[in-house]
Order: sequence, then structure tokens, then C-alpha cells
Amino acid sequence: MKKDVLLVDGYNIIGAWPELQELKKEDFAQARDRLIERMAEYQAHKGWRVIVVFDAHLVPGIEKRKKQYRVEVFFTRENETADERIEKLVSELADRLTQIHVATSDLVEQWVVFAQGALRVSARELEIEMKEVDRLIAQRVRKIQEDRPFSKIPLSDDVAAAFEKMRRGRQ
Repeated sequence: MKKDVLLVDGYNIIGAWPELQELKKEDFAQARDRLIERMAEYQAHKGWRVIVVFDAHLVPGIEKRKKQYRVEVFFTRENETADERIEKLVSELADRLTQIHVATSDLVEQWVVFAQGALRVSARELEIEMKEVDRLIAQRVRKIQEDRPFSKIPLSDDVAAAFEKMRRGRQ
């Protein structure tokens, strides 16, 4: 069975999406957290493995790896760029049954990962896809709410209408 993996150049996406650009001006950590939340929604909808990579130069120290929601988050080593880490991940994860997608608007990085067999996704394409994911999730939530019974006790339409009148204070 084929697996899909989305590798996200975190700071590149933050710099490209208007919502995250605004958050970044106020609080950089909040912009990072919001991107991770958005990627968790993407992961939940698509079922793909999602890995977000951030450059260490904005969070200095040793390499860190954590899982937030169901999204894997990498902070690179101090002298390693997100691009370098993404290239390593592409080569580590690549096999016949895994399709890797890399989300970045860095053209050089897009060509490097494409040469390694990964599919490239621009920040704009990912943003458009996220809007579609949002629409589909909202649609699914509406459908669940519509399908949910009005009452846990099955009532005929006449009885439900009578109860509704009583609830509203009309006899």
C-alpha cells in the first residue's frame, strides 16, 4: 500500500501565508504553533504522515524532534538548514511505496527534492489545498450535525413539533 509523506519547510510557509505573516509580526512562536495546528488538520483529513521542519537559527541549540498532535516537528541542528534536513529526510524516507511531497516556495529546494523523486508543492498550492480541507471539514461537521437526531429518544414529527412549541413557550 502506497504511503504519502508531506515535508513542510516551516519558516518558508510562515513567510508565505498571509495569516501566518501577521501572526509572526506579533509572536513568532504563535505563528509556528498555528502552522503546526493547520498541518494537524491537513494530516487528519488526508491521513498522510506530516513532518514540519524549522531552521535552528531561530531556535538555537541541539537538534530537537517532537510530536505535536499527530504532526512530527523537527528543529534542525545549529549549523543545519531546514533545506538540508528536508533533503536528508527525502533520501531516508524514499522507497517504492512512499510518495514524498515537499512544501516550500524555495525554487532551488524544489528542484533538489524533485531530482530526488519527491513532488514539490509551493506554499501557495498548500494554502489553496488547506482552504479546500477547511471547506471539506466544515461540510463533514454540518452533515454530522444534520444527521444527529434531534432527541436521543426517537419521536414522531408531531410529538417533536409539540415539544418544540412547548419549549418556545407556545401552547
